[in-house]
Amino acid sequence: MHVEPFRINVSERSLEDLRSRLAQARFPSAIRDAGWRLGPHAGYMKEFVEYWLDAYDWRAQEALLNERLPQYLGDVDGRLIHFVHAKSANPDALTLVMTHGWPGSIMEFHKVVGPLVDPLAHGGTAADAFNVICPSMTGYGWSDPWLEPGCDVRMVAARQIKLLAGLGIERYGVQGGDWGGIVSPYMAIDDAAHVVGVHLNMCSTPSTDDAEEARAQGVIPGRTCISREYYREQKGYAVIQSLKPDQLAYALNDSPLGLAAWIVQCFYMWGDIDGNIESRFTRDELITNIMIYWITESMPSAIRLYHESLRAGTFGPPLEYVAAPTAVALFKDIPRPKRAWAEQVYNIQRWTEMPSGGHFAALEEPVRLVADIRAFFAGLRD
Repeated sequence: MHVEPFRINVSERSLEDLRSRLAQARFPSAIRDAGWRLGPHAGYMKEFVEYWLDAYDWRAQEALLNERLPQYLGDVDGRLIHFVHAKSANPDALTLVMTHGWPGSIMEFHKVVGPLVDPLAHGGTAADAFNVICPSMTGYGWSDPWLEPGCDVRMVAARQIKLLAGLGIERYGVQGGDWGGIVSPYMAIDDAAHVVGVHLNMCSTPSTDDAEEARAQGVIPGRTCISREYYREQKGYAVIQSLKPDQLAYALNDSPLGLAAWIVQCFYMWGDIDGNIESRFTRDELITNIMIYWITESMPSAIRLYHESLRAGTFGPPLEYVAAPTAVALFKDIPRPKRAWAEQVYNIQRWTEMPSGGHFAALEEPVRLVADIRAFFAGLRD
């Protein structure tokens, strides 16, 4: 497999085009005092775009990503996978594959890669060290899109398995949330001989058919233990992305304001923010994540993962038992599983209910997430 180093270097022409579009953005009318109830807060989005135009420094963020996240391109079956590969000085370090989700990106991991790779500089011991690989999922960021039908979440996992094989890595752990919380178990199922453990900060499990038990847990009955709040008030984005993604793709690929609103609303809904999105995410973090989709024009292919996974039946808990030792770091999230439900699907060895933090755990609670990953894999390194 051919692999070459990669550095983010966006053309000035692309940045000028973006600035022009933002400067001419047309904001919708808003119902008085609607706040975030109907979608992104109108006042917040106007301030957000003003900051993006006047204060945000893409070149500084580009440099930060290149410095903290050493990146590469690997040719897998003739199509490129973009990935971070941060290597520890410890020759015995275990490789950990961290997979992001939607609407996230490799940027989510900028706070955790350093502590995982260099634990001595971040309160750990030499034995805690990992080599960390963070792929941009197929069709996300700088990874090539898959332009034929059939690229569901299990195929994303299969391509990442091929990446690991091409890099000559024979023993590794997997970690993820959102789509990464489904890709990681499929990597463990389909590459069982090489995956030593699974760490999830989002755990998709069956729910219960008992309506009272489901209500007490705050979820709906059925195949997946998603929260009642998500099912009733938040899932509209997923419906259109699952059924008619290309109907939406034109707007998201053409309007930076529209793209920002679509993404920012999700960070507002799913972060543990107590009504203040910037209590967990800086504007720079939010914009940089949006910029990755904008620069690469990858939102159309990214949202098709919903459609393909729905068609394949892989949108939800794994279809097979995950035999690899599994740890769950349970933050406030879309699925709200019980351990007993998780044990139907995973070989649960560690179950940690976190006191704070939401869907974007690596950004919201990097210290807690790193500590839980270290503790779990400590017993799986040999």
